[in-house]
Amino acid sequence: MSQGTLYIISAPSGAGKTSLVRELVAATDNIGVSVSHTTRHRRTGETDGINYHFVDEPTFEAMIQRHEFFEHAWVFDRHYGTSRIEVEKRLSHGEDVILEIDWQGARQVRQQMQEAVSIFILPPSREALRERLAGRGQDDAVTIDRRMRDAISEMSHFDEYDYLVINDDFATAVDELKGLIGAERLRMTRVKAANHALIGELLSEVEGLR
Repeated sequence: MSQGTLYIISAPSGAGKTSLVRELVAATDNIGVSVSHTTRHRRTGETDGINYHFVDEPTFEAMIQRHEFFEHAWVFDRHYGTSRIEVEKRLSHGEDVILEIDWQGARQVRQQMQEAVSIFILPPSREALRERLAGRGQDDAVTIDRRMRDAISEMSHFDEYDYLVINDDFATAVDELKGLIGAERLRMTRVKAANHALIGELLSEVEGLR
């Protein structure tokens, strides 16, 4: 069984990352999203183990001390982290795994796993980003301004990634992500490892004709 590929997908808040990833996973076989741990409170409609693994601060700090996180970061006054054990287990079973993390977490992961494939998602314009943030109807103008500043800071790290997708038309962006996954699955090293017997047979036939 070939090793799965680790994908890092980052984007500023409001760029549509969560919706894009949800559609990508629904339309692609053998790929899933890693469920992060967080110390923030569970929101209405969220399920522990599905949306996040919700833990308290002492538990999270203890996990840091035991080096159980692939990456972790302090975001919006809360801890977020990715379980190393969970990710490595799923990859070893041949599943492709997506990490939805910010640029800080992406740096931590790339330092440990250089073969990870990283994708950054951008909105089509600053105006569209503000409209998406305001369209949620959950934040006042001051909060939206702060989120815009945070988004611009996040976007400034886009060129640290392998691929760039601009989410202007949703369907097009999903197709581009699916294309990236498909191309990565056709890399020589992956296909060669998965078809070692076939390649050996084909080459032996060639040798036999000489």
